[in-house]
Amino acid sequence: MGHPIERPLMFNPHLQVQTLELAQGIEVHVIDNVLAEPRRWVAMAAEHRAAFQRLPHNAYPGVELHLPDGITAQLQQCFDRLIRSRLDARRCLEAYTRLALVTDAPAQLQPRQWICHRDRLQARPGESVAASVLYLFEDPSLGGTRFFHALRPESETARLIHDSGQLAPEAFTERYGFAPGYLRDSGKWFETVGTVTPRFNRLIFYDGMQFHCSDIPHPERLSADPAHGRLTLNGFFTCRRRAS
Repeated sequence: MGHPIERPLMFNPHLQVQTLELAQGIEVHVIDNVLAEPRRWVAMAAEHRAAFQRLPHNAYPGVELHLPDGITAQLQQCFDRLIRSRLDARRCLEAYTRLALVTDAPAQLQPRQWICHRDRLQARPGESVAASVLYLFEDPSLGGTRFFHALRPESETARLIHDSGQLAPEAFTERYGFAPGYLRDSGKWFETVGTVTPRFNRLIFYDGMQFHCSDIPHPERLSADPAHGRLTLNGFFTCRRRAS
């Protein structure tokens, strides 16, 4: 049986990249009006909503649908042509794409979902990870993508991240002071440095090793229906780092 979504990504011609510098060393590359038929993608996702699954191996607070290699290759071509030279990346070694829906209420989240994260994937020394988000929803109140600086030494931050996946919620709150819910504000551990506003058919690329998370200002508006929820198409690209 074939994949439920096989339609190719059709990009608009003459795409323009806008680079936003959120803070020193944190840049986000933005391409608006990227797909020629974005609403067909929303319709396809809605048609195949039963194929979306919750995957326990990652901390994504919702459901997702892995996309086939052909679609991944098309997004990688866009990345190679327009973005790769702007990031710490040479040849792309691996790529992965998915459709995703944030669906979870704050009370459903586990501690590792209360904090921001980095997209390390399986990156090894000498490799970097780039990430992308294509916003496929009309309502900007569903939220964009927020970026952070870590405020503590790397060893302490690494312990926090480790414990977020090991401790019970009450123990994590007692030890680190985080309350259940989506992270939006600065605190003792992370400082928010900027947020990319969502826009329908906007594609953003960024260094996945920067701390970030979905910005969810109104979790009560989240929906498991792709036609009305926070539907995104996400890409991840593991690359060799540029020679220093």
